[in-house]
Amino acid sequence: MEGRPLGVEFICTLLQVAPSSYYAAKTRPPSARALRDAELTPQLIKLWEDNYRVYGARKLHKAARRAGLDVGRDQVARLMRVAGIEGARRSKRVRTTRADPSTTARHPDLVERAFRADAPNQLWVTDLTFVATWAGVAYVCFIVDAFSRMIVGWRVASHMRTGMVLDAMEMARWSRGARLEGLRCHSDAGSQFTSLRWGERLAEIGALPSIGSVGDSFDNALAETVNGYYKAELIRGPTRAGPWKTVEDVELATLGWVHWHNTARLHSYLRDIPPVEYEQAFYAAHRTDHDPVGIPP
Repeated sequence: MEGRPLGVEFICTLLQVAPSSYYAAKTRPPSARALRDAELTPQLIKLWEDNYRVYGARKLHKAARRAGLDVGRDQVARLMRVAGIEGARRSKRVRTTRADPSTTARHPDLVERAFRADAPNQLWVTDLTFVATWAGVAYVCFIVDAFSRMIVGWRVASHMRTGMVLDAMEMARWSRGARLEGLRCHSDAGSQFTSLRWGERLAEIGALPSIGSVGDSFDNALAETVNGYYKAELIRGPTRAGPWKTVEDVELATLGWVHWHNTARLHSYLRDIPPVEYEQAFYAAHRTDHDPVGIPP
């Protein structure tokens, strides 16, 4: 019998299953659950694809509900397993802080690891990270608003001199306003953030510089967190086609990721809504342009 296909009756006999049961199962119409799974699976895969393939079951479930899909979290997890998709995982950080040994005094820590704010533009955090490319190292700086996790400024450059962090600050100034009295801008003790030029630029907008201790990631944990999922979701993420070739490639990809991060990415800290929506809700709740109650026009 070697090389010949085995008949249904022979296989059923070996498995001790009646041939009639096999034929009944083969001709039985698909169940309601199977039909529902077949409908939901491609929609979930598309949502996963549209979000850089980084969402696990919890966030994909939230995204599906926001998209109007009537689906449970356990169902999402099951369909993800069947489809062979999963969320991105973070890896260990690489240290990029280089303190300036010639600087004897630096700005105080005005945050003390309390990365919370009651409104936008009260506390910004910033840090540097890097990406290896075939053409050299790309250095990346993000400036993040602690209230909404909004990336308000960023820069990708082939160097990590003070000028590149000043460029990120210029973007933040353009997006948030020229004067931001009382804003605290927190960083690590890297030479870029202890420089005179950085302090002068913050003073121009009314901001106060704040610096954590050297070599302690907890003192700048929020900025470290953003760098971490930037690496996990984009730089080493599931959508990456291959090694990064140039600094310009990283810059273009970062542009798209920042837009997604601010307008579409679901943040657990923000009760699973994007930063833009979180700030819009804040400003809507604090509007003062309505007519006073009880006073006729």
